[in-house]
Amino acid sequence: MAIARFPSFVIDCPDPGALATFYGGLLDWKVDISPDWAEIRSEDGQCICFQPVDDFTPPDWPGQGVPQQMHLDVMVEDLDAGEKAVLELGATRHDHQPGTTFRVFLDPAGHPFCLCIE
Repeated sequence: MAIARFPSFVIDCPDPGALATFYGGLLDWKVDISPDWAEIRSEDGQCICFQPVDDFTPPDWPGQGVPQQMHLDVMVEDLDAGEKAVLELGATRHDHQPGTTFRVFLDPAGHPFCLCIE
């Protein structure tokens, strides 16, 4: 018997609704926004939450002046198609690309995330 379910992740950001809308669109998950909190949820119950932080400072990746603390790896079948989709959602491609089987992007709040080949 499991003592816990799949955990949710909570991501600090300046605008929870905007970031939930971005990741909800990226993952095709249901978006729920309230005044001081937002979350996205998959059909099987996985959840990512977003909370506001005053004076939020985005990570400085790959530097460590402001560590990234976490990042998401999102699996895709086609990197080019995935890149096109995340750019349309509001992501920015990072200048530093250290690999060939994944690409690094910044979400609208500046958190790095990767698109990885499945």
